[in-house]
Amino acid sequence: MRVVILFGSEMGTAETVAGSVADALAAHDVSVYDLGDFAVEDLDVHDFHIIVCSTYGDGDLPTGAEPFFDELTAAAPDLTGLRFAVFGLGDSIYGDTFNRGGEIAAERLIECGATQIGEHARHDASTEIRATHMARDWAATLPIPAFASA
Repeated sequence: MRVVILFGSEMGTAETVAGSVADALAAHDVSVYDLGDFAVEDLDVHDFHIIVCSTYGDGDLPTGAEPFFDELTAAAPDLTGLRFAVFGLGDSIYGDTFNRGGEIAAERLIECGATQIGEHARHDASTEIRATHMARDWAATLPIPAFASA
């Protein structure tokens, strides 16, 4: 059983943050993948998934993450039993679209029956808080199910 960290990034920040989350969860069996290199059929309800996702353009998913979530919507697999958490990245200067990428990711997984757990983290690039520091602190609070550390 693993903790699977999936990141969607336009500028590389989400990838860096995913690495920080992996470091914080080093006591677990952790794997990190770019959403552009991960297939929907590789989602395993026995794994705990963490989505680290930036927001691009007018509140969209990053370009590399779009194919994964389009495939998820088209295939509509039954993800009942899959548990996940989300760390979103955005900038509050964009108003209503702030952190929308992470929200879209969560919505699409929930539509397939997955369950979001823990706080939905929303980093704001307009603050002085470093995303990697916020991510490490957030990861330490995640209620990762016992089966994920086996």
